[in-house]
Amino acid sequence: MSARRGLLDGAWWPRSRDLEQELSALADVLDPLWGRITRIAVNPLYWPSIPRKVPVNGRMVRVGWFAKELDPHKILLLSYTAGRWDLLVIPPETGADAAARLMAAASEGAGHARTASTLMAGEQALHGGPVADQGQGAEEEAEEGWEGDGGASPSSRAAAVRSGHLVVGS
Repeated sequence: MSARRGLLDGAWWPRSRDLEQELSALADVLDPLWGRITRIAVNPLYWPSIPRKVPVNGRMVRVGWFAKELDPHKILLLSYTAGRWDLLVIPPETGADAAARLMAAASEGAGHARTASTLMAGEQALHGGPVADQGQGAEEEAEEGWEGDGGASPSSRAAAVRSGHLVVGS
């Protein structure tokens, strides 16, 4: 878990900008791994609609949003057992190669004091082109590329912890 504000514990690559559906699927996977997820917070900048609550394993979990206090490329998850987890949100329209690089960078440990926005800007600067906001066609191509690269089917979700850092590709 992040010892200092701004650091990341891992990454999440949602399939769409349907936050209610995506959060529910993410939390369903993480809830048994971490213990009961109690709250979720996002920055509203890239989400068209933010639900007040999402269903997680048969119960409802509150979702909050913070426009100024939370990095727009990050999601915050709270759990009684695991405490606080800060995840980089990789835009759904991101290509498979860029998403893999971002997930690896977000899950790196020791001495990497990078924020979510810093990682996103670095990816754009090093590899060119916008990572996000590429339009509807790019989202479909990213999903096809993800599937072709061995990604999970839409009904399954993957989560792994590497050296105490979470990497989630959904």
